[in-house]
Amino acid sequence: MVQSINSIPAFDIKQQYPTIEAEVNKAVLEVLASGRYIGGTAVTGFEEKFAAYITTSECVACNSGTDALYLALRAFDIGAGDQVITTPFTFIATSEVISAVGAKPVFVDIDANTFNLNIQQVAAAITPQTKAIIPVHLFGEPVDMTALMQVATAHNLIVIEDCAQSTGASWGGKKVGSIGHVGCFSFYPTKNLGGCGDGGAITTNEPKLAERIRVIKEHGQKNRYQYQEIGVNSRLDAIQGVILQIKLRYLDIWNQQRQAIASRYHEFLSHIPGIVTPQELDRGEGVWNQYTIRVLNNKRDWLRTQLQERGVNTMIYYPHPLHLQPVYESLGYASGQLPISEEVCSQVLSLPMFPELSQQQQDQVIYSLKEVSSL
Repeated sequence: MVQSINSIPAFDIKQQYPTIEAEVNKAVLEVLASGRYIGGTAVTGFEEKFAAYITTSECVACNSGTDALYLALRAFDIGAGDQVITTPFTFIATSEVISAVGAKPVFVDIDANTFNLNIQQVAAAITPQTKAIIPVHLFGEPVDMTALMQVATAHNLIVIEDCAQSTGASWGGKKVGSIGHVGCFSFYPTKNLGGCGDGGAITTNEPKLAERIRVIKEHGQKNRYQYQEIGVNSRLDAIQGVILQIKLRYLDIWNQQRQAIASRYHEFLSHIPGIVTPQELDRGEGVWNQYTIRVLNNKRDWLRTQLQERGVNTMIYYPHPLHLQPVYESLGYASGQLPISEEVCSQVLSLPMFPELSQQQQDQVIYSLKEVSSL
């Protein structure tokens, strides 16, 4: 029997800081002393290093993952009258930006085991108004980009990869964010590569597109006080730039720790009745921003309460599908129209997952799940 230990958080970003404290403090103090808090080598240095990591020629840093998606749509001139296909099982930022540029989000159902887009349904949803597809590499698990790019190429569609939860993941040996036309990343603190604040980036192999994005994110100006178009203010702070440069050096190690934790969850949870563990596709290498199980027989909320009583904290990502949210009522989706997404929202439970999760803590999670499942 595993002895109960302290309460286990679903994620704990505080444990990471002491391991890089000296490096971060030194870099941040240098930025503060420099007086250069916006732009400069702190940001351009990160852009260069991140582009090299993702294996793209270009990286444009911005102030959030949401803005990364918005800027990508703007750069492709997607707007009123256009349709963009995406998933209803994700954070609202993915569809929110489609609406923000005046286009129409078109939701298609997901695969219940990977939580990612059902590629066959993507193909069936294409209309003459469809201009782009936004696949989400959800929970750090890559979408089948081979199949998706075949569909996109056949219909001359733009692919904007939402990599907010998947920095470092790969498909067919290629990093996500390097396979579609652009990749959009979030550096929110809980992400695999998380800053000490907000931040985001767009990666691409198209220099002209990257230049357009740089213009839009700087108030629409190419040269100072010469405005090419209506833009926005979306810049990555210099402090975040130096912090992310440091953290990028450790990202693969942290992702390997996540993968090891996921492997142990697979090993010990896959045979528990009433629980379905997430599946990985053969050509994908996930980085496990979340480890999300499905709880069958309408027992998810009961199981979550039982785990909490045993000191195991969990999260629900996501309790309601986007196509049934009040904000999208005007799109006319009905309950039951995307049944897998709707069912999954009532089943999913994300277990504790962060690189510093100890084996003792994970043993408590595993033992608690087994104990509760036997009740």
